[in-house]
Amino acid sequence: LGTLATALVQSSSTVTAVIVGLVAGGLPLSIAIPMVMGANMGTTITNTIVSIGHIREKGDFKRAFSAATVHDFFNLLAVTIFLPLELMFGLLEKLASAIANLLAGSSDVSMKGLDFMKPLTQPTVGLINDIWAFLPENWIGIAMVISGIGIILFSVTYLGKVLKRVLVGRAKEVLHSAIGKGPLTGIFSGALVTVMVQSSSTTTSLMIPLAGSGMFSTKQIYPFTLGANIGTTITALLAATAITGDAAEVALTIALVHFLFNFLAVVLIYGIPWLRQLPIIAAERLAEVGSENKLLAFSYVIGTFFVVPGLMLLSVR
Repeated sequence: LGTLATALVQSSSTVTAVIVGLVAGGLPLSIAIPMVMGANMGTTITNTIVSIGHIREKGDFKRAFSAATVHDFFNLLAVTIFLPLELMFGLLEKLASAIANLLAGSSDVSMKGLDFMKPLTQPTVGLINDIWAFLPENWIGIAMVISGIGIILFSVTYLGKVLKRVLVGRAKEVLHSAIGKGPLTGIFSGALVTVMVQSSSTTTSLMIPLAGSGMFSTKQIYPFTLGANIGTTITALLAATAITGDAAEVALTIALVHFLFNFLAVVLIYGIPWLRQLPIIAAERLAEVGSENKLLAFSYVIGTFFVVPGLMLLSVR
C-alpha cells in the first residue's frame, strides 16, 4: 500500500505525513511501519521516469536508467534486511519508541517544546470542523480525516513547486560542487538538498540528466541518493510536531521510524563493502538489458510500482 500510494502521488513526503496523522488517529505501528518502508520504495519512481526521457539515445539511456534504478535496488535491499528484523524483533519500533519517550517525556507527551505547528493549524481545523458541522457526529470525524488528507496533498504539492522554483538552481550548485569530494560529502549534500526542496524525488531527478550525459557515473551518483533518503524524513518529523496529547508520542515514534530506517540502512549497506556494491551491480545489469529491450524497461517501471503492489492488495482482499 505504501509503495502504490507513493507511486501514484509521486511523493513519499506526502504519504509519510499522512501516515503520521493516521497513527495519531489510531493506526497500529505494526501496520504503519511496513507502509513507511513501502513509501520509501515508491518514491523512486520519479527519477526512473525521468531516466526514460533519454530512451532515444541508447548510451544515454543506459547510464541514466542505471543511475535511477540504483535507488530502487538500494531501497529494496533495505526493506529485505530491515522488514524481517522488524517483524521478528520490533527493532525500529523499540528504538524509535525509546527516543520518542526521551524527547516527549514519559510524564508529559504533549511535546509542548516542539509544538510550533498547532497555533498555525488550529484556525483551519476549526474552520473545517464548522463546515462539516451539519453531518452526524460520527461522520464529522471521517469528513475531517478526508479533508485533512486532501489539504496535505495540496499543501505538500504546492510547497514542492514553490521550493523547486526558489531552490532548484541552488540545489544544482550544491550537487555539482560536492560530486567527486567523497561519499560522506555526497551523502551529506544529498540530505541537505532534499531538506531544502522537501522532496527526495527532486534531488534524485536532478542527478539523472547528469548521469545520462556521462558527466557522472552511477557510483558517483549513489551517495547522493542515500543522502536524499535521509533528508526526506524531515517532512514526517515536522508533521509529528503538530500532534499533541496522548497521540503525540506515537506520532513522533512513526516519524522516527522513518528516519531510523533510512539512516541505519545507509550505515549498514554502505558501510559493508560487498553490500554496498549490490545495488550498483543490479542497476547496471538491469540498465544493460533495458537499453537493449526498451519494452522491458517500461515493464519494469509499471510492474514494480503498480502491477505487483496492486496484485498484492487484491490478493489480500
